Amino acid sequence: MASHTAAINDHLALEFQASHTYLAMSIWLREKDLIGFSGYMLEKSIEERGHASKMIAYLVDSECEVQLPTIQSPEREFQTVQKLFDTVYSMEKQVTESINNIYSLSEQEGDRAATAMLDWFIEEQVKEESEARFVLKRLRLADSNTAALILLDQQFLDGTLLANIKAGGAFNLGAGGGGLGLGNGTA
Repeated sequence: MASHTAAINDHLALEFQASHTYLAMSIWLREKDLIGFSGYMLEKSIEERGHASKMIAYLVDSECEVQLPTIQSPEREFQTVQKLFDTVYSMEKQVTESINNIYSLSEQEGDRAATAMLDWFIEEQVKEESEARFVLKRLRLADSNTAALILLDQQFLDGTLLANIKAGGAFNLGAGGGGLGLGNGTA
């Protein structure tokens, strides 16, 4: 097995572990009646399984062996929502590091199909880390203010909390990301 395909198989553990951990987080948040946060983490859990599926499809299509990993039972208790998102952000950075490593190995081995597949993951991880960092910053601003936490939960529930981030953020003027009003005739 080539080193980059072995690394992809190793990486599957990170994607499945993230999916399982995010599901546990969703359950904990739901138990705390934070329905918006819970729904977001459930969506993230499903998304991570999708990421694993993309990598499995690459391995199968490339006639490489797929080694499904054993994953550990995730934590089920968190001190605060902020600590929970500290974990999310840390996990996303770990996934990014692994993908960057796989990309480097794929380049060294001249596997263009792998690097093409990984291009999507690199772009996705920029978004994943950006989202996690944004939520974490909002939670830090809210600190221990229960009303602020409930407001953030409601914004998750109605889909407004991450709308600007998902649209490309404040600096993406061409993608409807809100922009700063620069260059479009508004101030």
